[in-house]
Amino acid sequence: MANKGPAYGMSRDVQSKIEKKYDDELEDRLVEWIVAQCGSAVGRPERGRLGFQVWLKNGIVLSRLVNSLYPDGSKPVKIPDSPPTMVFKQMEQIAQFLKAAEDYGVVKTDVFQTVDLFEAKDMAAVQRTLMALGSLAVTKNDGNYHGDPNWFMKKAQEHKREFTESQLKEGKN
Repeated sequence: MANKGPAYGMSRDVQSKIEKKYDDELEDRLVEWIVAQCGSAVGRPERGRLGFQVWLKNGIVLSRLVNSLYPDGSKPVKIPDSPPTMVFKQMEQIAQFLKAAEDYGVVKTDVFQTVDLFEAKDMAAVQRTLMALGSLAVTKNDGNYHGDPNWFMKKAQEHKREFTESQLKEGKN
């Protein structure tokens, strides 16, 4: 955290590659969705990677986002009355969001690590998680998604087909 100095050599190259994956246009789309989903009370971040990170860092916006995807009676993440100021409480709030996102259906490989957001190690991973969450919300189509459905790709869904014996025989030719 605070004791980490600048990266040199190969570490700097790796960090540079990670930072290049961050998409400013995607950030704009994600901010629009979060504000549409949670309401204007969540505010808006300053533009750019650092502003986006600061906006999400305490976990409150993320918790409100995932709670808004559930029906009114069931909210998986408890949101404190005032935003947490202690580091471990903020990280705990982010971890609760990540668990709730997995419970919602986001694949574990699509979920970022707490440190990726908290220390801004890999903000592109944070974007990927939010994209996966948005795609899943659009795909579920349960009435809890708010925003433009074209912002996210629909996930593929199972489409079972039933064939008669004669159709199966025709397919063997």
